[in-house]
Amino acid sequence: MQKGTLGYEEALEAVIEILRSRARKGAAPISYGDLSSELARRGHHVPAHEGTMPYLLEDASVRESPDGSLPLLSALVVLKDTGWPSSGYFKLARRAPYKRPGDDVLLWTREIEKLAEHYATR
Repeated sequence: MQKGTLGYEEALEAVIEILRSRARKGAAPISYGDLSSELARRGHHVPAHEGTMPYLLEDASVRESPDGSLPLLSALVVLKDTGWPSSGYFKLARRAPYKRPGDDVLLWTREIEKLAEHYATR
């Protein structure tokens, strides 16, 4: 699956839908593997830790918050072994226009809280 193709756009919409749904239900994180499995159930074969997954997650966050004013959906996706987002999430959260402050713990904790709050009524 290549970025910019119809298949990629359809997978991106599925990622956004899955993550919005989780955010509405209290913003419980999901592992890369579980997200990959859920995408596969919907007909999108995206390996958990390679290929297009990092691009899909970044694009999901950018599409939902292009100006940085809304919480980043990709905060919900975590590594199974650690229960934490990958370094790619923290890089995205700290670059313009997002520029989230704080150390990793504070940054991520705030983002999860903001996701739950923002999507609670959506």
